[in-house]
Amino acid sequence: MLEAILFDLDGTLADTAPDLGWATNALLREEGQGEQPLAKLRPYTSSGVRGLLHAGFGISPEHPDYERLAQRFLDLYATRLCAETRLFAGIPELLDQIEALRLAWGVVTNKRRRFTDPLSVRLGLSPRSPCIVSGDTTAQAKPSPLPLLHACALLDCAPARTLYVGDDRRDIVAGKAAGCLTMAVSWGYLGDGGPIAEWGADLIIDRPDELAAFLATRAAPK
Repeated sequence: MLEAILFDLDGTLADTAPDLGWATNALLREEGQGEQPLAKLRPYTSSGVRGLLHAGFGISPEHPDYERLAQRFLDLYATRLCAETRLFAGIPELLDQIEALRLAWGVVTNKRRRFTDPLSVRLGLSPRSPCIVSGDTTAQAKPSPLPLLHACALLDCAPARTLYVGDDRRDIVAGKAAGCLTMAVSWGYLGDGGPIAEWGADLIIDRPDELAAFLATRAAPK
């Protein structure tokens, strides 16, 4: 039986790709390069600045221009944090049901707190949930289990009775390392981690209402 549900943010709860894609293309324009279609950038969104600079510029963190471009990307993104970002269809109803079942829930993301906190407020996730864990909240980000263990401590829930829901292979790796039940969602960005069926998730779902139906049979309200 479950006591808590933790969610990744980008690609799981919220579609942040339009605003992150905008920042990528704004940077490409500044650097005198052609824009990239959002469809090309979208799969890299869950990997944040590292993934989007790879998609847009073909560079990795070892490149001599990476730090300069990464900082400028983040500054651009900060100016357009929630212009087109929205919760995915079905997520508001899912959160309502989770609360109706009196289950605890929270967010564990690799997005930096500088962006997570204001975005969570604008999306109505905070202060609704007392647990918003960012990529710089703990000493290590996902795929380390530390952020998930920290979230479980905040919610006073055992990892073994917590479900972690994400759209990237590293979400599943982190969840399993923390001792949580893991669920992969096919509506997200999915990244470059190979086929979703090969991530090792305990469950895979295609729509938020599938999670709602699952929770109705597995809820153990505190």
